[in-house]
Amino acid sequence: MKFLTPAIVTGALLFAGSAIAATGEYGNMCAMGLALDKKVETDCSINAEIDGKTYCFGNDTAKTLFMKDTEGNLKKAQSFYNDNQ
Repeated sequence: MKFLTPAIVTGALLFAGSAIAATGEYGNMCAMGLALDKKVETDCSINAEIDGKTYCFGNDTAKTLFMKDTEGNLKKAQSFYNDNQ
């Protein structure tokens, strides 16, 4: 009987996690990062759906902060994203 090594199990879990990550607006960049004039790439595993669109976040704190002023942060994020294409 063969056993899986921890590295193989970890790799399989990471692959499974990335397979379920969403695809979001702004090329999967963190919406809160963009609202703060920063480009932060994410895997979109932390996300929120707003008005039928998926927005990605680098971590739970960024998502929580963003959701405190969704409308204002969306405007800031969109403006920074448009200016930095």
